Amino acid sequence: MNNVYRTIHNYGEEEVIINKSRFIGYAMPINNEEEALAFIDKIKTKHRDATHNVYAYVVGDNNNIQRFNDDGEPSGTAGIPVLEVIKKEDLRNVVVVVTRYFGGIKLGTGGLIRAYTKGAKIGLDAGIIVERILHTKIKIRVDYTLYGKIENYLMTNGYLVDDVIFDDGVNIFVYIKFSEVESFNKTIIDLCSGNVMMEEILEEYLTIKDGERLL
Repeated sequence: MNNVYRTIHNYGEEEVIINKSRFIGYAMPINNEEEALAFIDKIKTKHRDATHNVYAYVVGDNNNIQRFNDDGEPSGTAGIPVLEVIKKEDLRNVVVVVTRYFGGIKLGTGGLIRAYTKGAKIGLDAGIIVERILHTKIKIRVDYTLYGKIENYLMTNGYLVDDVIFDDGVNIFVYIKFSEVESFNKTIIDLCSGNVMMEEILEEYLTIKDGERLL
């Protein structure tokens, strides 16, 4: 299991006209091959009248499954360029379909490769490329007298506080990168001189874009 991987945040759709041909790039995050195939079928049904519906997808922690299809375009000019965009961006669990409506001007081999590369890229960008980072949700329980110190430390260091619950003590729920949990726990215990209860609640992938969490 990877602690960090790149994917897209949600459904993406964008189009471009290249030498009178209309290219529509579609992208979708997926969990398995069945979801990829279902998305491809959905786009093919939507664009039954298109000249081509080219696709590529990758599935698995290390892109164990990689598939592509030229859908009638000359071999190597469509499906592979779409797959290469996904791989160049180092994305996981993503499907891309590039729909083409032929505009009457032949693009040639190089032109087709550039066009399908562009179609894939705009679709992925519309879906928003993000990082999914494995975090541990930790519960910190302290007396009210220590809350200010802990709150200041968490804010100063940009930690992601999920919730704070006040009862006869203060319960702070914070997300910490999986790789940093051990050092974080030690720092909090030191800050509180041991007067703290800490509990690891769960592990969860959070979607991060430019250092901010996306929901």
